[in-house]
Amino acid sequence: MVENPENLVPTYLRRLDEKVDRLAEDMREVKSRIGILESQYANVSNRLDRLDERMGRIENRLGLADA
Repeated sequence: MVENPENLVPTYLRRLDEKVDRLAEDMREVKSRIGILESQYANVSNRLDRLDERMGRIENRLGLADA
């Protein structure tokens, strides 16, 4: 038949605790990856800003800039 009910509760609690621990570890990894993506996005954004400035200077030199 079924195990003693008093023994089932701690068993299920241990399993639940293990699952929560795995989820917490997964969340740490996800947060780390999101941080890396944010940093890379900031770098790309800075590069695009610099390219925009350079294009503006080139347009000014060639007389292509809007007045």
